[in-house]
Amino acid sequence: MPFAALGRELGLAEATVRHRVNRLLRKGLVQIIAVADPLKLGLQLAEVGIRLRGPVREAVRALERIPEVDYIAICTGSFDLLIEVVYTGPEHLLRVLSEGIRRAPGVDQVEVFTILEVPKDSYRYMALESASGLTDHTENRASR
Repeated sequence: MPFAALGRELGLAEATVRHRVNRLLRKGLVQIIAVADPLKLGLQLAEVGIRLRGPVREAVRALERIPEVDYIAICTGSFDLLIEVVYTGPEHLLRVLSEGIRRAPGVDQVEVFTILEVPKDSYRYMALESASGLTDHTENRASR
């Protein structure tokens, strides 16, 4: 969306919008990228929960080298890591699991969740909106 259109929508001058966006980019708080939808491209997705024995960072470094792994999160709960895998079909997923993920150092258990559909995939973060002053969250939610 052009800065002028964004400014009209927010009630701000184009220059103000441009300045704020550039400041957020310089600080590394945001990045502007194109995101393709793997499912619409005919690819498949799986979320993989991983339990580890041993150093987390060593496992992460190995998993980062697997091209099909596009997301890695160190987390709490039942799993030590949650990763997202993009693959072309069952044989491809089997190869990624057996030759890549399960061979990473410290990987003890793996649980795979095949993604059938993604009804919501939003990159909107309320904390970012509040910090930027773009949205007023002072309205009493109980009155809605």
